[in-house]
Amino acid sequence: MKSGFLEKYEFVNILIFQVLFLRSLWPVSRSKPGIATGSRAGTLSAFIFDGKALVEIMIDVKHKELKKWVKEMAALCKPDKVVLCDGSLAEKKRLEKEAFKTGELIQLNQKKMPGCVYHITAENDVARTEHLTFICTKSKKDAGSTNNWMAPEDAYKKAADIFRGSMKGRTMYVIPFSMGPVGSESSKIGVELTDSIYVVLNMRIMTRMGSKVLDVLGTSGEFTKCLHGKAELDVDKRLILHFPEDNTIWSVGSGYGGNVLLGKKCLSLRIGSYLARKEGWLAEHMLIMGIEDPQGRTTYIAGAFPSACGKTNLAMLVPPKALKNKGYKIWCVGDDIAWMRAKEDGALWAINPEAGFFGVAPGTNMKTNPNAMLSVQKDSIHTNVLLKEDKTVWWEGHDDPAPARGLNWRGRQWHPGMKDENGSAEYGAHPNSRFTAPITNCPVASNKLEDPKGVPISAFLFGGRRAQVAPLVYEAFNWQHGVFVGATMASELTAAQYGALGKVRRDPMAMLPFCGYNMTEYWKHWRSLGDTLMRPPRIFHVNWFNTDKSGKFIWPGFGDNLRVIEWIIRRCRYEVSAVETPIGYMPIPSDIDISGLDITPAKMKQLLNVDKNIWQLELKSQQEFFKQFGKDVPKFILDEHKALEKRINAMG
Repeated sequence: MKSGFLEKYEFVNILIFQVLFLRSLWPVSRSKPGIATGSRAGTLSAFIFDGKALVEIMIDVKHKELKKWVKEMAALCKPDKVVLCDGSLAEKKRLEKEAFKTGELIQLNQKKMPGCVYHITAENDVARTEHLTFICTKSKKDAGSTNNWMAPEDAYKKAADIFRGSMKGRTMYVIPFSMGPVGSESSKIGVELTDSIYVVLNMRIMTRMGSKVLDVLGTSGEFTKCLHGKAELDVDKRLILHFPEDNTIWSVGSGYGGNVLLGKKCLSLRIGSYLARKEGWLAEHMLIMGIEDPQGRTTYIAGAFPSACGKTNLAMLVPPKALKNKGYKIWCVGDDIAWMRAKEDGALWAINPEAGFFGVAPGTNMKTNPNAMLSVQKDSIHTNVLLKEDKTVWWEGHDDPAPARGLNWRGRQWHPGMKDENGSAEYGAHPNSRFTAPITNCPVASNKLEDPKGVPISAFLFGGRRAQVAPLVYEAFNWQHGVFVGATMASELTAAQYGALGKVRRDPMAMLPFCGYNMTEYWKHWRSLGDTLMRPPRIFHVNWFNTDKSGKFIWPGFGDNLRVIEWIIRRCRYEVSAVETPIGYMPIPSDIDISGLDITPAKMKQLLNVDKNIWQLELKSQQEFFKQFGKDVPKFILDEHKALEKRINAMG
């Protein structure tokens, strides 16, 4: 054993005695690293790696397939230790202490930000690496043209070459986790193996993790196998691999949350969407929010928005004074992902598979998202933001002015006006810097978060960042038309995506980077699911980003978006009529409450305008988008496109 191990654990003498005693009860193979085998191995499993270190798993593991898989992965990665996480507070404190010692984490000011920690990723590892993310199915067509594809056999081999021996000198943590309330029929269980304490602590916030999950998994329950390793954090040895047919995820060479918190985008969306199609439900990149009206009725809506379109802000918005005075309240169920199943009442019911927020920090402040700001003040992880001298944090767009100095996201001393090596402005916080916070920290967290049934969805919102094309809001004519509206969404790229900032791309249902199978089959799944619903959600498109000729936003956005949602809810309740236009049903301007806003009738007309020439260009853009799918574009999508073209051309 290593002396550091002896010094760290006060109970080491007892532990050695237990291991030596247990070793006397069954043979242990020294041929390769792994779990000790034998009739009593399920009671207390001793991990022996090259005879160098001994570590106990302190929780009874009864699932034979899980133990076998951990043994195989440990033999591949060769960690010095393997630790099974129980999700306890004591475990959290122990891991934090270890990470503070190694520098993986920095403890923040505990008086001002109790329970909060700080982390910096590698400079080449600050966002999702979409070009290194693959769907690994036997048939390339099953992955579709919008996904990177790699044959499973090649993917396993390529990644295994990087994983092999990559955890020597490190600890492998075994994280049992549930996406969704533990034990719900709508939830899924995963187990992530990782050599990163940062990942463990993030997963502790973002999922329900620990021994209670193993209890539900039992002896033979299904689980997603998730393997993550930092390896060398080399971008040339970085892969994020999804094996839908094996219910397996491998991620190597990255430490950034979007690539390594494998319960999030990887399981909840890429693997989740595959399972959803197979099992007849929806796994969507959507917020879930409840709107309580003056009569005390709560209506739940789900909304799909690409990055930088205000999805997190919308999920926990603060009602404007005019609507607050009416009695409106907002309840946040989730800000990012929704899993939805049809129930016996014919409606879609949604759960949030996550338990926390993994939000973009820059631009978040008490004006744009006060509830998010309040959520990150305790028990949160702050990544790639600026570390102030008083051990608090700052980012561009924060309420506080920039500090005179601090440690920036590169780990360098920083001051306002600083230039980088290319002469460009040096950011204090990376544009994609993140906070990880428990959803229960949110002042408007819904009391339905742990309801195993979820909440009934009355409406879907599809939205993007468009300066001129899309009006403020319109409603699809029917379910099929609504699927077409979602399939043709477009918005700008952000720093959270790999590519040029500001570039506009089509992002169907905000799922382009996250759909785990062929997008054309995904559209068909949406269409066919609608046929099974007696009470399908109504579908709307919103756009908070219309600009005037000077480029200024016309609509105030943020909390005032509730004014539009009020109209949407009233449409769902059949309380207001609408005007039929070539693109869908639009509000009568007087039905949107704009009291207290500087919105003139002329501005309102501009917000609800459908410009024939602009939409003709939009139709051509849609056609170009469809070309990449060849003959696989579903007929109903093409029919809807032709019908829209006919209606637009008929405009005066």
